[in-house]
Amino acid sequence: MYSRVTFGDEITLGASGWTYNNTFVLYDHQTESIWYHLSGEDGLTCISGFYVDRKLAEFNSTLTRWSTWKNSNPGTKFLRPDSK
Repeated sequence: MYSRVTFGDEITLGASGWTYNNTFVLYDHQTESIWYHLSGEDGLTCISGFYVDRKLAEFNSTLTRWSTWKNSNPGTKFLRPDSK
């Protein structure tokens, strides 16, 4: 998980449709800058575009099943897609 803020600017990341070394390459919707996690680096680095060489901080995260999470965090809520 990465921050969406770089030098005070909030960005929205999306899939670029590319992968490199089996890792998704991301882009930001505002400037179409390209972002990638460089080996040996902390965070996500802009490798092309307006934010080149800037980084997005990486947050600690846990990969878990929903049932495990819900048991440990019973007050958790989530947004359910509209089911028509």
